[in-house]
Amino acid sequence: MSDIQVEASLTGTIWKILVTEGETVSENQTVAIIEAMKMEIPVVASDSGVVRTVHVKEGDAIAEGDSVVTIDG
Repeated sequence: MSDIQVEASLTGTIWKILVTEGETVSENQTVAIIEAMKMEIPVVASDSGVVRTVHVKEGDAIAEGDSVVTIDG
């Protein structure tokens, strides 16, 4: 198994987290939503696996490239 880092594609605020640690996710599944410039931007899993760590909470400010979740792939 390898670690897969799901990263923010832009700077904004975590509006909603849609997964929990231990949950199985599929490739292209939305794991969180970022609010930026009054738009909602999905953060999607690049591969399937089990969510090991959620690195953010709702309301957190994040920068482009910040890790949102880690998936065991």
